[in-house]
Amino acid sequence: QVQLVESGGGLVQAGGSLRLSCAASGRTFSSYAMGWFRQAPGKEREFVAAINWSGGSTTYANSLKGRFTISRDNAKNTVYLQMNSLQPEDTVVYYCATPQGRVGLPTKIDEYNYWGQGTQVTVSS
Repeated sequence: QVQLVESGGGLVQAGGSLRLSCAASGRTFSSYAMGWFRQAPGKEREFVAAINWSGGSTTYANSLKGRFTISRDNAKNTVYLQMNSLQPEDTVVYYCATPQGRVGLPTKIDEYNYWGQGTQVTVSS
């Protein structure tokens, strides 16, 4: 079965950067889109970014465009989320996800079928 394992979260000062990784296994990684979402306590999970199977197309939540960058390395079965200029409001749990089917650039939660366990990012002021 498909497994997704995030890593790279942690504590960072405001203005700093982190790079999250998500290692995938269980199927041909390079055939499927990948996405990142995030969720604060008591709030709905929200879309962050998505990347198509090849890495040639990406899309972002408007509020995060310019600070976050999604990329993938199909040789390593890994998708990344580079986060710059982090602010305290970025303190949430980040999840990677992938759809069951070959969807181009999914941005909605219900387009994704497989999820990682999440990684906590904490930004101190």
